[in-house]
Amino acid sequence: MPALNRTHDPALTSWLASAQAPGCDFPIQNLPFGVFRRSGEGADADGDDEDSDPSQAGFRGGVAIGDQIVDLAAAAAVLDDEASDAAWACAGPTLNRFMALGPAAWSALRAGLSAALATGSEHEEALRRCLVPQSEAEMGLPATIGDYTDFYSSIDHATNIGRLFRPDNPLLPNYRWIPIGYHGRSSSIAVSPESFPRPRGQQRPGEDGVPGFGPSTRMDYELELGIFVGPGNERGRPIPLDRAEDHVFGLCLLNDWSARDLQAWEYQPLGPFLGKSFATTVSPWIVTMEALAPYRRPFTRPEGDPQPLPYLDSEQNRAEGGIDVCLEAWLHTRAQRDDDLPPSRLSRGSYRHAYWTAAQLVTHHAVNGCNLRPGDLLATGTLSGPKPGMQGALIEITRGGKDPIDLPNGESRSFLEDGDTVTLRAWCEAEGAARIGFGQATGTVLPALPLG
Repeated sequence: MPALNRTHDPALTSWLASAQAPGCDFPIQNLPFGVFRRSGEGADADGDDEDSDPSQAGFRGGVAIGDQIVDLAAAAAVLDDEASDAAWACAGPTLNRFMALGPAAWSALRAGLSAALATGSEHEEALRRCLVPQSEAEMGLPATIGDYTDFYSSIDHATNIGRLFRPDNPLLPNYRWIPIGYHGRSSSIAVSPESFPRPRGQQRPGEDGVPGFGPSTRMDYELELGIFVGPGNERGRPIPLDRAEDHVFGLCLLNDWSARDLQAWEYQPLGPFLGKSFATTVSPWIVTMEALAPYRRPFTRPEGDPQPLPYLDSEQNRAEGGIDVCLEAWLHTRAQRDDDLPPSRLSRGSYRHAYWTAAQLVTHHAVNGCNLRPGDLLATGTLSGPKPGMQGALIEITRGGKDPIDLPNGESRSFLEDGDTVTLRAWCEAEGAARIGFGQATGTVLPALPLG
């Protein structure tokens, strides 16, 4: 796991004034990675090259600092040695090549950028020419995501959901022993902000025994974190727990939108399918594991719960496997926007309550010999906490729709309606460390498209 170094110094400042703005998500201690292009840069791409994708024209790697983006392809000529080599790996339209290089290259580029962006740097004038305002940029998916796996790592979420269907036995016996997950659909993952049509599908049969069909009436969000894989593993070769984070590039926000009525009808016996595969939203910026080092926490289990099996247990994981990431979900309805009213906060929790760590998810995923690849995405599953107000999905907050929430403008919600916008936010703060943020993941539910 990454150790603290001079890039984490809370007293470190940047010559870029916006990096010191109160509440800034992207101070010099953060330096998250993404891909971007100037707005309109790809509009004239003709795609004549049979290997080119016009939709990817102009995208390249960048790092967020204050309200700006460091263009890494341009900055490579400014940085020194290892940092320059690593920056060149970010020059393409995705970060997969850079992700594959591993922790040494990631750390070298982070250190080089930190020094070049710091107050008093001799590179200030040259690096200023490599900046692009975030307000003038279009963000893309940070990586080509070959595979996507969604886990179920919050015991509070699993218990709350279980109580809706099995009040006397909410938690299945395997949950405390094995990280539960399913393989999702990578083709429908999109970067924030996005809008998508309400999905259609089958719902549970009525009294006549015939399934219903139509647009989902129980649309929900899920407040999660995404885990981007760095270097992969050979097929057949497991990843030891204490080496798992060598294979983790960083974390992002993730909204695993869910059509609860479609899901309820289809999930037995093989699990989620159309109720999940229509949309997944990720935030544009990936916060590296090195940036998260100051916010590490011990990983503990509730008293009386079994300890993980040996392959999922280690002194290192117990000492600092947890990460304290504050998480919020906000709802902005169409009526609120029309009346210039602020959004309503739905929940606030923390990743520190997760029952399984990021390292355990990676190790378990590969223990059977499954080969992970650079750019693969793992999701934590809905992150809920043990107290009221910490639930990460409407199905929990409203107890399956039975207890609608009242909004300040007089509206109420059991599930999401057309025009509703959900925004996820996350940040880390700790004594003796700077506050860093993840930006946000925003998505809007549009009316269902007609068939045909």
